[in-house]
Amino acid sequence: MSKHARPSSSREPSDPALKHPPTKRAREIDAHPPFHTLAELLEERGSSDSVSPRNVLHWFRSKDLRAEDNRGLHAAGQKAREGKGHLITMYLHSPKDLEWHGTSPARTDFILENLRILKEQLAEENIPLAVIEAPERKDKVDKVLELVEKYDVSHVFANMEYEVDELRRDVKFAKELKEDISLEILHDQTVVVPGELKTGAGGPHKVFTPYHKAWLAETASDPALYDTVPAPKGNSKDAQKDLKALFETAIPSLPSAKTFASDEERDRLRRLWPAGHKAGIDRLQHFLDEKVRDYAAYRSQPARDLGSRLSPYFASGALSVREALQACKKSNNNDSRFDAGDAGIAAWVRELVFREFYRHTMVSTPHDSLNLPHNLNFDKVHWEADEAGWEKWCAGTTGVPFVDAGMRQLRAEAYMHNRLRMNVSSYLSGNLLIDYRRGERFFAENLVDWDLCNNTMGWEPSYTIFNPVSQAERNDPDGEYIRKWVPELRDVPGKAVFAPWKRLSEAEFEKLGYPRPHVDYDETARRAKDRYKHDLHEADP
Repeated sequence: MSKHARPSSSREPSDPALKHPPTKRAREIDAHPPFHTLAELLEERGSSDSVSPRNVLHWFRSKDLRAEDNRGLHAAGQKAREGKGHLITMYLHSPKDLEWHGTSPARTDFILENLRILKEQLAEENIPLAVIEAPERKDKVDKVLELVEKYDVSHVFANMEYEVDELRRDVKFAKELKEDISLEILHDQTVVVPGELKTGAGGPHKVFTPYHKAWLAETASDPALYDTVPAPKGNSKDAQKDLKALFETAIPSLPSAKTFASDEERDRLRRLWPAGHKAGIDRLQHFLDEKVRDYAAYRSQPARDLGSRLSPYFASGALSVREALQACKKSNNNDSRFDAGDAGIAAWVRELVFREFYRHTMVSTPHDSLNLPHNLNFDKVHWEADEAGWEKWCAGTTGVPFVDAGMRQLRAEAYMHNRLRMNVSSYLSGNLLIDYRRGERFFAENLVDWDLCNNTMGWEPSYTIFNPVSQAERNDPDGEYIRKWVPELRDVPGKAVFAPWKRLSEAEFEKLGYPRPHVDYDETARRAKDRYKHDLHEADP
């Protein structure tokens, strides 16, 4: 059979959630990663020791919003104490970036609340946290350069972000920053620097299990990798006068495109996800004291809610992964081998390593952050335009209880249990055969813990298509999770709750007011596998 080209509508989608560069361009970016470009620029600029310190700036990003164990902030504080200037901190607020990435109101508000708490904490030490707004995305670098020049900054410190857009921003900043100003961008999000763990052949790990094994060996042999650093020492009181305008910058309100449906929703989510480093530490300790012992055995059962619920704190940097590992080590009899001792701790640390692996993967395959599948061949799939199915999936009314329960939890809590994330994504791309990128964008627009590195890999299309009925029977054996989130099924007896359209009589089912499945699982799973096989084989590369 001859190969066929994809229709132009697939290459130039009208839905912004589906736009992406062509695969040819993706391969060019992978061949010359912006991460390496930035590393080369930083090396060319040389050491900060060659510049005499005046005022020193730490540039906070949306992934390091804490004073404690912040590598960039700590280094900036130390450098400031070498001279006679002050430590300055800033956060670049870019509403157009929030729109570009689809960041949810819950995550946006969580970021701003963390900034508010952090600003107050630093002000007590006479350290300003200036919030600088960039009206347009193209203005971002210029706004930071203006602050650097106005306040006679000699050194700029920041923590590395690994996505292509953010790396390109930092590349531009490194090129335009005057040569006599020092720039250091440190690795703070991970314990092991992404890309440093290699396979036996010397290349990047592409499979998680050997990466996990290598990570465990590396941290066991060098526990100093997850040593923490203290919050910076404060400025003198003179800073309050010298930097008055910076202290007076305000925490912005939610952009109009990111407002909550109501004040009740905002307040409820703030209670569910309290901002700040202390809240993160308290939640970590509660997890280790009350949940972790059962985590290994029952973590996939959403009704038990054994997850740490720390993902928003890691995603915003309100809590560092090193702080979490130190707490795990302490709870594990101070054993630096995270695969030894308590099975629950080992299982949870494995999830933290997944987070590192996704950043490692982003560095080695940067096209992952460009709205393209990791396996570029999946960009050749012809997806279905099932708008009725899409609306039902978003609303949690597909007629498949486990899927609907997950989607309703998302809408209520801006969060979803990980087992459900796997099931609802599989259902969208596998059974509805809807472009996975629409689901990935919907998650970004609704999750409080959205993180591009984690989410893009979690949405990678696959020949594995979960059966949501057997998944529910295995992971929600009493139907407790389904009954909580799908009240129409609250009184359905026994195992009928997993497939009420099939296991109840016609009359009993009609009384529920619950829909029949939008599609048949077996038929659509076969359809997806056949489509993948055909399109990946037949389409032009």
